[in-house]
Amino acid sequence: MVWFSPGEKHWHGATPTTAMTHIAIQEKKDGKLVDWMEKVSDEQYKKK
Repeated sequence: MVWFSPGEKHWHGATPTTAMTHIAIQEKKDGKLVDWMEKVSDEQYKKK
């Protein structure tokens, strides 16, 4: 389980040899749900 503070930007993903399952439970704050950020390119992912 991973928890992030409101407004904290983060990313995650699988690799060609490692799977990932993503189940998101979103809380509503001031009538607003999560802001999904931009997709990360393969080049960006490989730099991390």
